[in-house]
Amino acid sequence: VQLQASGGGLVRAGGSLRLSCAASGSILSINVMGWYRQAPGKQRELVATVTSSGTTNYEDSVKGRFTISRDNAKNTVYLNGNSLKPEDTAVYYCNAEVTVQNGLMARRTSIWGQGTQVTVSS
Repeated sequence: VQLQASGGGLVRAGGSLRLSCAASGSILSINVMGWYRQAPGKQRELVATVTSSGTTNYEDSVKGRFTISRDNAKNTVYLNGNSLKPEDTAVYYCNAEVTVQNGLMARRTSIWGQGTQVTVSS
């Protein structure tokens, strides 16, 4: 079971980004999917989450600028960001709370993607 993130890169201030993250493996269901970020010298922080029913939650600094969405059929979560600021510069990580097949049983676990760098230049 793994998450594979894509997108990111170098963006000018005021520009936009689109990140994608796809889950694969023996996944029975996915509950919450989300994006987190970690800037140099800082702790990892929540950016946004979305439940399987589409309920979203955003960190205050990205409200109105970022949009999280998911495609349940593709087990994929997206993050669209507009009006990017230099302080959005960070490594962005996707996360999913999944139920996976474990032999004859199912278990719930949290998995992380590999991280993708977003750099916003001023």
